[in-house]
Amino acid sequence: MAAEGEAQVQAPQHEGGSLSGSAKKSFIPLENNPEVMTTLVHSLGLSRRLSFHDVFTIDDPDLLAFVPRPAYALLLVFPCSDTYEKFRREEDTEKEDYTGFGEGEPVVWYRQTIKNACGLIGLLHGVSNGEARDFIKSSSDLDHLLKSAIPLSPGPRADLLYNSPALESAHQSAAVLGDTAAPDAEDKIDLHFVCFVKSKHDSHLWELDGRRKGPLDRGVLGPEDDVLCEKALQMGIRGFLKREEQSGAGEMRFSLIVLSPSLE
Repeated sequence: MAAEGEAQVQAPQHEGGSLSGSAKKSFIPLENNPEVMTTLVHSLGLSRRLSFHDVFTIDDPDLLAFVPRPAYALLLVFPCSDTYEKFRREEDTEKEDYTGFGEGEPVVWYRQTIKNACGLIGLLHGVSNGEARDFIKSSSDLDHLLKSAIPLSPGPRADLLYNSPALESAHQSAAVLGDTAAPDAEDKIDLHFVCFVKSKHDSHLWELDGRRKGPLDRGVLGPEDDVLCEKALQMGIRGFLKREEQSGAGEMRFSLIVLSPSLE
């Protein structure tokens, strides 16, 4: 379940101290496992025509060819290093807090206010944006959640997720699945999810992270480009790797999972 060095990412989560506001609710961190993630989004109402898949390499074209395409969302799971935290703080310093809402948003962004829920937030970012959104079943929990979220600004939108019984129930059921024992909801694990999507509104690659000030525009993609094409990788994932390498911290250990057509 890894790309570039078998990242040890069994329970990716958001660091509790970085959450917006005073979080009272904690979720069991999701295992970095495509089957667990697929079970969760299917239970919420995503069509079984889409699933999550491991991406074992981004440098071997032959192996990359085995990944079902098009890739609608790309999830990066990585340890929050000092280099990353420094970059995040510096990039966010000059940005205003995001206030967007409504159908005119280029992407739907969710602020994270639940401890250890960055895996869930990453999955929601993936299925709420781009072409993947067209695969949400009508009248499902996910459909109702998204339709309720779109008219809301980031604060009330975060409250909607925080107070959703359907979301909490589906997450709890999925979190106890997987290949490893589920950690406690109050555990602190410094691993994190970031989601990359291609907007249907502007064809830009967007980096979506619930602990940032808002969605991050990484540049425009071509009509036939998906989030796993080399141009998207250059604008997104490879930037993470380059910063870690230049910092002298060595090779960044990470894992990649893609949302794309199901194999069955």
